[in-house]
Amino acid sequence: MTTVQQPGRDTSGWLSSYYFLRAGVSVGWVAAAFTIGRAMPPAAAALLVAYPAWDAVANVIDARRSGGLAANPSQVLNAAASTVVALGVAVALGWSQHAVLAVFGVWAILSGLLQLATGVRRWNAGAQWAMALSGAQSALAGAHFIFKANGASTPGITDIAPYAAFGAFYFLVSAVWLTVAQARKGATERTA
Repeated sequence: MTTVQQPGRDTSGWLSSYYFLRAGVSVGWVAAAFTIGRAMPPAAAALLVAYPAWDAVANVIDARRSGGLAANPSQVLNAAASTVVALGVAVALGWSQHAVLAVFGVWAILSGLLQLATGVRRWNAGAQWAMALSGAQSALAGAHFIFKANGASTPGITDIAPYAAFGAFYFLVSAVWLTVAQARKGATERTA
């Protein structure tokens, strides 16, 4: 039987490291999107497929580390959705940028709601308010992507990059919040 890890130093330490990693990868992706992605369509295509694929891998790693797949259904669903979306983006690239943005929109809604559910489920681990807020904002961004995908102007990778940048911001906020909380708790324990 697999159980959810109880909040504590090990959980907070893992989440802090994990959130720093997620923030770093997102910042790198945004930088690549605005540089090589904007200038080289094949690089943009690879980046657009890689973003949800990385999200799938990251959700599986976190779920396994945080009590196992059975104990983290929202992350398992998120990983499955992200995998399907990575494949969907690869297919949509053959149709149009509008189709790509629409696929990203659906994914942003679904993954945002699942991230919100994960944040609420592990609220006691700390800094989950930022993850819940990020999930809610992701769902709203997804609706915006779908609306924009039906517009006349041709979307591109730079339309998705700000979404990834906000994700990086929220992961960084959570990582810093947990790191500071751990440092304060350690200082309190040493003086007690």
